[in-house]
Amino acid sequence: MKLDHSLFKRREFLNWLLGGWTAALFGSLISPIVRFVFPPYQEPDKVTLPLKDYESMEAGSIKSFAWGVKPGFIKREGGGFVAIVGVCTHLDCNVAWLPNDRKFYCACHAGWYDAEGKNVAGPPPRPLRRLRAEVEGETLVVKREGVA
Repeated sequence: MKLDHSLFKRREFLNWLLGGWTAALFGSLISPIVRFVFPPYQEPDKVTLPLKDYESMEAGSIKSFAWGVKPGFIKREGGGFVAIVGVCTHLDCNVAWLPNDRKFYCACHAGWYDAEGKNVAGPPPRPLRRLRAEVEGETLVVKREGVA
């Protein structure tokens, strides 16, 4: 059936279609650059955790916590605590603690870290980033380096 009247011509439709594809391509190419320059999240200066959740940990054991939107790990070391950011230093993928192997594993590119957070295998160029963990009264305060 042929229409007597159309809202737009075939050439106009193809121009809109080509323009849409071009805009989508440009957007997909530019969005990673914009997210790199302007990160969508801010890392916290410090996080406070209830000490009762961590004080019963055995020496050498590791437990997870939330470091802003990133995963973090608390390790009981001697009489104190050590905190590690659970993000791979290769391409910022999240790492997982494997208690049977006593290692951290990054599934993105098979990166391995030991229990101290030192890179032992795979492409990660640096150890996992450490944070300061201090007991203040009934709270465990985890801070970035350089924050008072």
